[in-house]
Amino acid sequence: MKHVLIFGEGSYIGEAVQKWLQKKNGEYLVATMPSIGISVKNIDFSPYDVIYYVAGIAHQKETKENAHLYYEVNRNLACAVAKKAKQDGVRQFVLMSTLSVYGINEGVIRKDTEERPTTHYGKSKLQADRRIQKLADNEFHVTIIRPPMVYGAGCRGNYQRLRSLALKTPIFPAIKNRRSMIFIDNLCDYVEWAIREDVTGIQIPQNQDYVCTSEMVRLIARQHGEKMVFVKVPQFIVQAAPISTVKKVFGSLICDCPLDRENAVPDFAVTIRLSERGKRS
Repeated sequence: MKHVLIFGEGSYIGEAVQKWLQKKNGEYLVATMPSIGISVKNIDFSPYDVIYYVAGIAHQKETKENAHLYYEVNRNLACAVAKKAKQDGVRQFVLMSTLSVYGINEGVIRKDTEERPTTHYGKSKLQADRRIQKLADNEFHVTIIRPPMVYGAGCRGNYQRLRSLALKTPIFPAIKNRRSMIFIDNLCDYVEWAIREDVTGIQIPQNQDYVCTSEMVRLIARQHGEKMVFVKVPQFIVQAAPISTVKKVFGSLICDCPLDRENAVPDFAVTIRLSERGKRS
């Protein structure tokens, strides 16, 4: 049995992974810990085999006033926890990172793609990735997980924006784009596999198939009995759009990386049905 500590109590992904591990027939003993109001130097991590760090600042509008929070939580706190975990003899440190470290909204991400973040979120995450990777050795294994957009029942971010459009807008652009995404259960299964097999290095999990935004919206609307009319829009209009959100939603951004583990839920339509019905696979 592996003792796992999820650091970042209350996070969407952290809670999902906790539930996923707890249903694995006693293979894991899972504990959680809040990231607010604690002193890392006073924490004893020695009872744990694995620390899964999911604390972080995200899904906020970046301003000059809140910029420091990204570095305090996403970088400084993550590094402090990793150092103390290594000191206390923890075997594996799994860090939840992001594709934002690459700094691109369109194009192709590969294992060797240069990391050039443009936001405080991406910069703070990349700095944490690099500093924690330097702690890795034969006794302290480091796993960096950089997922694409995560979606599922109760998730935050762009999926909720698309969901809102699907339920309120009868007309939607029919744009044939491709985006890497990952269903929450597929991510949980991947994290469990990385912990069980002691996988190290940078990992980029995703759904087996790329997602078309228009198709996702169509499936969401269908789950609620809504009919939508799709209007063809030339791709060059999206590419010329000055608004980054438009490019993020309708542009193409894929991860051309080998998928080391098959998805727990391979059928995309099923993942949308589960997301909209608030169920787990």
